[in-house]
Amino acid sequence: MRIYHLSAECFPVAKVGGLADVVGALPKYQVAAGLQAAVVLPYYDRKFTREHEFETVFQGLTLLGTRRLYFEILKEKTNALGFELFLVKIPGLIDRQEVYCYPDETDQFIAYQIAFLDWINWSGQTPDIIHCHDHHSGLVPFLLKFSNAYKRLANIPTVFTIHNGQYHGATGWEKLSYLPDVDLTKTGLLDWAGALNPLATAVKCCSAYTTVSPSYLNELTINSNGLEYLFYVEGYKGQGILNGIDTDVWNPATDKLIASKYSATRITQGKNKNKAALCQRFGLSTELPLVVFIGRLVGEKGADLLAPAIERSLQEHYGRVNFLMLGAGDKNTEAQLLALKEKYPEHYNVFIGYDEALAHLFYAGADFLLMPSRVEPCGLNQMYSLRYGTLPIVRSTGGLKDTVKDFGDKGGYGIRFNQANVDDICYSISRAIVLYDDMPRLQKLRKTMMALDHSWDRSAAEYVTLYNRIITAS
Repeated sequence: MRIYHLSAECFPVAKVGGLADVVGALPKYQVAAGLQAAVVLPYYDRKFTREHEFETVFQGLTLLGTRRLYFEILKEKTNALGFELFLVKIPGLIDRQEVYCYPDETDQFIAYQIAFLDWINWSGQTPDIIHCHDHHSGLVPFLLKFSNAYKRLANIPTVFTIHNGQYHGATGWEKLSYLPDVDLTKTGLLDWAGALNPLATAVKCCSAYTTVSPSYLNELTINSNGLEYLFYVEGYKGQGILNGIDTDVWNPATDKLIASKYSATRITQGKNKNKAALCQRFGLSTELPLVVFIGRLVGEKGADLLAPAIERSLQEHYGRVNFLMLGAGDKNTEAQLLALKEKYPEHYNVFIGYDEALAHLFYAGADFLLMPSRVEPCGLNQMYSLRYGTLPIVRSTGGLKDTVKDFGDKGGYGIRFNQANVDDICYSISRAIVLYDDMPRLQKLRKTMMALDHSWDRSAAEYVTLYNRIITAS
């Protein structure tokens, strides 16, 4: 079975968020299961592309409205990621360093999708599945069905995975002229609320869509930034498949990025050594429970709640808990978190930015991971923390609800709270401090956490089942 994954991100080529981790792992596990899975990305002038050798497998000319564009398809020669990696390069348009935030970003992603389809069409390929991820490839299901340029490909089934339903990629109708030879009687499928909406288009036109957790599938009918009714109507095509994590990359027994490797049989020694390294770097005591946050400092993650919740917790439990933050995003939130460093230097520190190696050390050295998310379609951080024996403190939403069970319930191993507010966060931190004082219980919970299986094997098998179902129905 030949599958092409289309995405704006893929770790380690280009990463902004969890989308990259998923697209960098799922195809690898599909290949291990016997599928021919490949990833097709836009080209980025980044460390990975500069350090790996690529060959040009296709060259062509395409149109973006009236603009004639030369494009080439580059293939990474060694399959270093465990699957075939292809890059779409268009000089002057898709050859830049950053993934997002260019003023012509819409043009970039439309051109990327057209160039991909032209390559597949003109090279005579007929893949079994085209798997699109988020709105950046959301026009592909429509173009396959309703563009006369791709009639040969019209029966190829498509899967569309929604990693974050808050972002639609909506644009003005003047971009319709960019799409090659479409059936103008079908342009209503491109529309939502008077705009050309790639995410809505993909949901309408794909063979099946998935969300990255079962709970998030239901939550989209309640909160999807204006697409709630669409997800209600198209719900029969939806399936929630929980993301996995790459257990080769995230494995404390083999992780070269942490201070001391450890396994479930020697958790205490391993975590103590990593905690010592982490606390030494940031000037904190190892004797107190260490609560960390890792992620983007944006409203979806509840980042605006961090500073007031941390300050209140430090006042209520002064001398009994330490906090350490790693992230970047909203400048006001960054400023608030930096200000706390001056007020509570003995019990708090922050690293503004993102550092992959440091993130690994955070997971290995912390006692608790805080995730007060307002929206969390799946969440990978809590699964990484479980893998490293770090107890997650999470809001009950999306994938957090599906992957973390409160330790107060039978078989539980984490801390969950219901509302994204300071009161619930502070109460949960109080529970964490009490739990830390009962170290034998915490050690038992750590063993339970590290024994959980959140690998991609199960998720990859669910995708294979889905692929077979829609291929049979097509």
